[in-house]
Formats: sequence, C-alpha cells, structure tokens
Amino acid sequence: MSVRRPWILACALGLALALAGCGHKQAHPNTADANNNGFYVDAGPVTYQLEISRELNQYATEDAGYLTGLPSGTTAPNPDQEWYGVFLWAKNQTKSPQVTSDNFDIVDTQGNRYYPLKLDSAVNPYAWTSQTLQPLGTEPGPDTTASYGPTQGGLLLFKINTSAYANRPLTLEILGPSQQVWGSISLDL
Repeated sequence: MSVRRPWILACALGLALALAGCGHKQAHPNTADANNNGFYVDAGPVTYQLEISRELNQYATEDAGYLTGLPSGTTAPNPDQEWYGVFLWAKNQTKSPQVTSDNFDIVDTQGNRYYPLKLDSAVNPYAWTSQTLQPLGTEPGPDTTASYGPTQGGLLLFKINTSAYANRPLTLEILGPSQQVWGSISLDL
C-alpha cells in the first residue's frame, strides 16, 4: 500500500492543476496596459490593438516617412515638444459592417489633452483613416503599406509637450460619437 500512496498523490496533484486551468477565459476589457503592446480593446463595435507607440525622430530615415502629409502650416515641434506616433490595428468582429473611429485623444495625469494631426492619406500611406470594415475586415487592410510596414498599424500622429514625461502614464482614448470614451489604452512614453 505504501508504494501506491506517492503515485496517488502525484495523480491527485496533476488533476488539481488541470482543473485549475479549466473554464478560465480572458475577456477583452476596455483598457489595455502599456506593458502589453498587442493587447486587444473592444471599443464600440470594433476591436482595436495597439501595435506600438513611440517618439518619432524627424531626422531618422524611417520616421521621416511617417511625418509626410502633415496639414498645411504645421510647424516642427519646438524644443519643448516632440512627435509621438501611435500605431493601431482594428478588426470588425461583428456580423455587420462597422465604421472605425476617427476620434482619438491622449490624456496625461494632469488632464492635458493632445489630439492627432489629420494626415493626408493620399501622401502618407501609414495614416489612420476611419473606414467601414466588413465583417472580419481589418484596418490597415491587407496588402497595404501600413499593414506590411515595420509597425503593422495605422498611424495617429501627435505633437506632445515634453512635460508629458512627468505626467505619465499617458492614455489613448478611443472616442465614439458624442465624445463618449469607448475604450482606452495606457501608452508607454
């Protein structure tokens, strides 16, 4: 009998560990964390994913391409500002066509708000543009420059104050009609 006892204990422990994992489902909350780029956020009828967010250097070869198609009259950041890019991916997981948001902002812990610049998508192939996605459709669409680019996301371009470093974390808000917050993502700055 004493020979069977360790075997029974080992089986019981294995069964307990297997059962502990059963039924555990990760829901898609409406807030993502900066430590987890790639986390999905259900915002309105569309699911969004932060691909990456980072400072952009207008003098770097790769980043210069992201800074094309700026609105006329846009000036370079002054010494107290910088370009900040947020690259998003979206998917319509419903059974009917849905429109992606074109309403975003970044908020710091002091309540300062930053709004993306409206990039000309005819000039900048990385620019995020609101569009109607068919069921299972994605933005950026397959076979697009933004989809195959190093970030694999559509660009939201912000000019933010460098004081934002002292007011972290920054939060990207995905807004619906009437300015209601559909979802938010904590950004790594």
